[in-house]
Amino acid sequence: MTKIVVCGVAGRMGQRLAHLSLAAPDLELVGGKEHPAHAAVGRDIGEIIGTQRLDLEVANTLSGLVESDRVVVNFTTPEATLEDAALCAARGAPMVVGTTGFTPEQLDEFKSVVSGISCVFASNFSTAMNALFKLVEEAARILGDDYDVEVVEAHHRHKVDAPSGSALTLAERAAAGLNRNLREVVVHGREGVVGERTTQEIGMHAVRAGDIAGEHRVLYAAPGEFIELKHFATSRDSFALGALRAARFAAGAEPGLYSMGDVLGL
Repeated sequence: MTKIVVCGVAGRMGQRLAHLSLAAPDLELVGGKEHPAHAAVGRDIGEIIGTQRLDLEVANTLSGLVESDRVVVNFTTPEATLEDAALCAARGAPMVVGTTGFTPEQLDEFKSVVSGISCVFASNFSTAMNALFKLVEEAARILGDDYDVEVVEAHHRHKVDAPSGSALTLAERAAAGLNRNLREVVVHGREGVVGERTTQEIGMHAVRAGDIAGEHRVLYAAPGEFIELKHFATSRDSFALGALRAARFAAGAEPGLYSMGDVLGL
């Protein structure tokens, strides 16, 4: 039995993680945490997610929840994730982290903090999306520099970071297939007289509207033809189920930083 602690348990993703943990016969939901100022703190998790009472109160800190035999699943903010990661590292608790929006400096700090525990870190935990990551890199390698690359993503109006972590990963994988450094060639949107498109740039575009769970497209275009690889999420369950699959993996893994590709054997 894998014991699960959910950070951000009252959020949209956190609620699905809690629901699906309860439904899985090999998982046990043992706690949940929210920001200290959140209205859910002190309430029963079952009340928050719309099930029967669970006798598990939403905590305002991980300090009373983290143990080495519990997997902490975190889809929150970079600042909260760094704080939680430090506590998990101190107590030897494995983690699954799907937080996006890290600055390069925060990301370096995070990777250093979790280096002594088993941690699965991914921008997207969907099995199909992780297959797409692999396909995007392979397509870029096959098509080469003759094809322009553009990444377009769309999410719900409440998403606070842009572009999405998954879009960045897609662009990174395309860049890897083309032997380019993404930071040197990425172009975020275009406005005004920007001049002719260069052959090396990779375009990145973000849409925020309605309740779109997640949509990602990678376009490769050359004179006379184009090909598009795309993924559509119709609910958060694809991400939550993947994260719980990663939690099972992290519970039995040696210390190290793992990707969802490692979990899936890609």
